[in-house]
Amino acid sequence: MTRSAGGGAAPKGRSRRNFAGTRPVMDDVARLAGVSKQTVSRVLNDNPAVRAETRESVLEAMRSLGYRPSRSARSLASGRTRMLGVISFDAARYGPASTLTAINTAAQEAGYLVSSIALDTADRNTVVQAVDRLSAEGADGVIAIAPQRRVGRALAEAHLDIPLVVMDNALGDDTPMVTADSRGGARLATEHLLGLGHRTVRHIAGPTGWTSAERRATSWRETLEKAGAEVPEPLVGDWSADSGYELGRRLARDPDVTAVFASNDQMALGALRAFHEAGRRVPDDVSVVGYDDIPEAAHLLPPLTTIRTDFQEIGTRSLRLLLARIDGREETGADAGAVVSVIPAHLIVRRSTGPAPAQGLPGRS
Repeated sequence: MTRSAGGGAAPKGRSRRNFAGTRPVMDDVARLAGVSKQTVSRVLNDNPAVRAETRESVLEAMRSLGYRPSRSARSLASGRTRMLGVISFDAARYGPASTLTAINTAAQEAGYLVSSIALDTADRNTVVQAVDRLSAEGADGVIAIAPQRRVGRALAEAHLDIPLVVMDNALGDDTPMVTADSRGGARLATEHLLGLGHRTVRHIAGPTGWTSAERRATSWRETLEKAGAEVPEPLVGDWSADSGYELGRRLARDPDVTAVFASNDQMALGALRAFHEAGRRVPDDVSVVGYDDIPEAAHLLPPLTTIRTDFQEIGTRSLRLLLARIDGREETGADAGAVVSVIPAHLIVRRSTGPAPAQGLPGRS
């Protein structure tokens, strides 16, 4: 389990000592302000029922004593621990890892701590045990990074009694879900290649059971069908550059292949190497599009055309939805009334895509 501290910078200076020579506590503030400890708690919690002059008296006492409320004091005042739990699966993969980083960043900016648990298996009992552990640590709510369908099933079967937001998997109830627009991204990639004059687009798909891989493959197929293009069988990889390389070698042997859409950038990277070794020039002979826009994508040779996933927005959106869930309020703005929140995808055109070859390779008809 990994903890990540959140919150803004601590006030400068040190708390003054009270008459007993110890750091001031809430009782000291109450005594100096001439109010009850409960009133100090209400001020800490920004309770609107506190009169303005009473609030100012308490704040003045806090300033005079140099009192800085601890996280535990704020928790007692608000009934919130300001700690959130995150459950992740396949956390070493780029997508889940980037999502977790984004959630941590958004939580820190909002003043929350994050306690995360990475799970290797996905079944009801494992999920329940993980949530029980986070609840015991005081988590106000949980975000589940659930990239596979089996994870979604486990979460649905667990019937968790805690505010919950799920990434990438709809549970079939009113649990909010945040997801990148994999269907829209795959459509952009496929339309981009067709628009360059390629007769069809080959697809290196992600592994079976991953919701993002399935959505991208489905949208790729539908886009080809809508355009009246041939729909070849996809080649299924495992997200790794090694699998992209092996599948790219198969594609490189086919002279009819002029355009490839890989379901992530790592597999696209492997395919680029395979085409280079086979003497197939990118983009003169073959165009390649990846997915995610990893930091290295712009520095490949050639720089990779790809679909950008806004992981930071995914983290921010999921946190906002969870906090609304914790507070028992409806989300406003773009997510008002929405159970599913979809983060748009963006096509980033670089130098790995170009017009279809005017003349085919030897052996092409």
